[in-house]
Amino acid sequence: MPHPTPPSVLRRPQLWIGTGLIAAVVSMLFALLYVGGNVDPRGNLRDLPVALVNADAGADAGGRRVNLGQQVVEGVEKAAKGDKSIDWQLVSREEADRRLGSGKVFGALVIPRDFSATMTALAAPQPPAQGKAAPPTLTVLTNQAAGSIGSSMSSQAAQKAAHAASAQLGQELLKQAAAQKTPLPTAAQLQLTDPVTVTVADGHPVGSRSAMGLSAFYYALVLVVCGMLGANLVNSQVDTALGYLHTDYGPVRKREPVQHTTRVRTLAVAVALMLGMSLVMGTLVEVATVAILDMDASHLGLLWLYSVATIAVVGIGGLALFAAFGTPGMLLATIVFIAMAVPSSGATVPVQALPGFFRALAEFEPLRQITEGLRSLLYYGAQADAGLTRAWTAMGIALVAALAFGFAVTRLYDLRGLHRIPWPDAAAASPEETPESPAAAEPTPSATA
Repeated sequence: MPHPTPPSVLRRPQLWIGTGLIAAVVSMLFALLYVGGNVDPRGNLRDLPVALVNADAGADAGGRRVNLGQQVVEGVEKAAKGDKSIDWQLVSREEADRRLGSGKVFGALVIPRDFSATMTALAAPQPPAQGKAAPPTLTVLTNQAAGSIGSSMSSQAAQKAAHAASAQLGQELLKQAAAQKTPLPTAAQLQLTDPVTVTVADGHPVGSRSAMGLSAFYYALVLVVCGMLGANLVNSQVDTALGYLHTDYGPVRKREPVQHTTRVRTLAVAVALMLGMSLVMGTLVEVATVAILDMDASHLGLLWLYSVATIAVVGIGGLALFAAFGTPGMLLATIVFIAMAVPSSGATVPVQALPGFFRALAEFEPLRQITEGLRSLLYYGAQADAGLTRAWTAMGIALVAALAFGFAVTRLYDLRGLHRIPWPDAAAASPEETPESPAAAEPTPSATA
């Protein structure tokens, strides 16, 4: 029978149809997931948590006690009833700082203690010797550590609310000033049209070498990619060592003698090798980012343990998919750990600004849990409630699920005699009873091309 030539291979319809279908599905899927999750964050924004602090002590005006800060709060809450994009959380300043410092809120609007006093002073006639009254201020706090886009959205919403409150309170003060016997100067009346100064400050600063709050995401992505690459490497190396695959070194092709073994044992060997590789890869990732690139990081021991564990769990998950589905398992691992994980991670666009489908994915997709754990380690002092506990819990569940799935499927294949290469005397011996000896193997001599 003549050997097929490259033109004859290219003329095979099944080659074009099979490859074309896979390429079409992958390209369409990646486009829908990547762009679909981030195409309209403002339109999808729902319940972005922002703290609202009223520290106003109130003031006496016209013979009565007023608290203009409470009016600001009521105005913000009234506006929020018709706009569900922001979840305003009325808390004390201490609680706001705690939530900013643990990533529970993306920002805050702070009404200072002297807000009523400075506001009412603007409407009162000032004696010439007293000089100009201090302007009232509202402070907007940002939180880049929780995500730069989410922090920006929070800042914009808080500034919008502050300016709306300024205009409303200014109108009320103008009415009060008009009722006074001593009219205000024109400049003072003009100032009352927008009396509040809005200042923006960093509510939870991050280091200058933290990628503006994105280093946790990039580090998490490196760990996931290392886990996937490690799984591919381990899978091919184990198959090569068992004689199922050949190895090419330039023009030289080498193949080891076939070692007949069960699928369960093959997966066990791959898992053990993956654990060893995770120690190496996790260590080098931290050395490269922290020691060489000088990325801002603390709790280095815990960061190392987290890095190794993440690579190991992702790698074992990939190996389980390879063992269960064979070659398509590589595509499934890419979809699970990259295609669906990146747009639902909440690392760039916050989860609150994602469509409903991606919010559901974010509840279990690994990259979001990994990123939140790293934010806790890199930005929030390794606080358990800042995402670290959730990350470790998710990692433990994923590890157990991957091992249970992988070994259950491979055990089922073995029991049904679905061996990767037919065994000698397979009908006479069960998978667990067949000896793994040179006599049972089918050695394939090394060859050179």
